[in-house]
Amino acid sequence: MSNLENKNTDSEGINASHKKETAFANLKYLIVGIFFGIVFVKAEIISWFRIQEMFHLESFHMYGVIGCAVFVGLISVQLIKKFNIKTLDGEKIEIQPKTFNKGQIYGGLMFGFGWAITGACPGPLFAQIGTGATVIVVTLVSAIFGTWVYGLIKDKLPH
Repeated sequence: MSNLENKNTDSEGINASHKKETAFANLKYLIVGIFFGIVFVKAEIISWFRIQEMFHLESFHMYGVIGCAVFVGLISVQLIKKFNIKTLDGEKIEIQPKTFNKGQIYGGLMFGFGWAITGACPGPLFAQIGTGATVIVVTLVSAIFGTWVYGLIKDKLPH
């Protein structure tokens, strides 16, 4: 491995850009995030009621949204591989093979139970808070705390 590759941490991944951006340059991420939040709100995928309908198998809405996201992701990855698409900065995108382990089952179950109980997935937490559902701050703080605890004990977990 080169020195450049050794600088990657678990959180950065293999495709982490080594170019540093200014705070002003990061404004684009805020704008895209706000737009994405608005789309989540308008599509009702942050609605506690929609999420409960999904877990009670009463509506196809959320399954349709998730299925479309999986389909778009599948097609996107195939196009990236086929046409050797690079990032906007011209860096190569490397998609590493994934290995299955039993910890993914436990983590998926914990994630699903948390999602069903709180009616909130980590992605739209900020959009939910932005709509006035301030009680979601408890879920946000819990998610951050859970991530911190995972970081402390990840070496002892079945990966």
